[in-house]
Amino acid sequence: MLARRERWGLSWRGRLVLLFILALAAGAWVLNIHPFLAQTKRVDARILVVEGWVHPFAIRTAVEEFHEHHYDKVFSTGGPVVGSGGYFNDFNTSASVGAESLVQLGLPKELVQMVPSHVSGRDRTFSSALALREYFQTNGLAVKSFNVLTEDAHARRTWLLFQKAFGREVTVGIISAPSPEYDAKHWWRYSEGVREILGESIAYLYAALFFHPAAPQT
Repeated sequence: MLARRERWGLSWRGRLVLLFILALAAGAWVLNIHPFLAQTKRVDARILVVEGWVHPFAIRTAVEEFHEHHYDKVFSTGGPVVGSGGYFNDFNTSASVGAESLVQLGLPKELVQMVPSHVSGRDRTFSSALALREYFQTNGLAVKSFNVLTEDAHARRTWLLFQKAFGREVTVGIISAPSPEYDAKHWWRYSEGVREILGESIAYLYAALFFHPAAPQT
């Protein structure tokens, strides 16, 4: 009824070594996760894409970006405004809100184009990227590269999803507008920083590991 079996386990020294390794890994994650998520990597492009849902500080950054890097055109993307209950017209989308904000801050109206998505709920960033790709194709724009500006730690995920939507034939750059709500170098000291980093870390892992859309059709 009873049997005696030999069991291997960590000694107290082994437990200390394991705890030390885990502490080092946690420390490295804390120090490096924000620069990883809030990535900025521009490419040579004449088109700037702005995610329309971003807060005013990011809109201001987009206007500065436009003037400093001499873009020819700005496209504002986004789906139905959160809380609106879904799509019912183009002017009730983040794309429209973002475009209006860019114009209010001084960008010429003729250089700003809203590109609304009709999708609300999940995968909104990817759906916005698909809507932009469809707009380029429908209007005969042979775009080979563009930069996307978004907010803080959302940048890495936006970059990944836009590149998935456009495929390898289009080079996508990314620009992260730093949040004034917390010190990026010490994000763990701020409730806003903790919410942002933990949420975006989980969302990025989902997008990178589990989100596999069909290859874009040309």
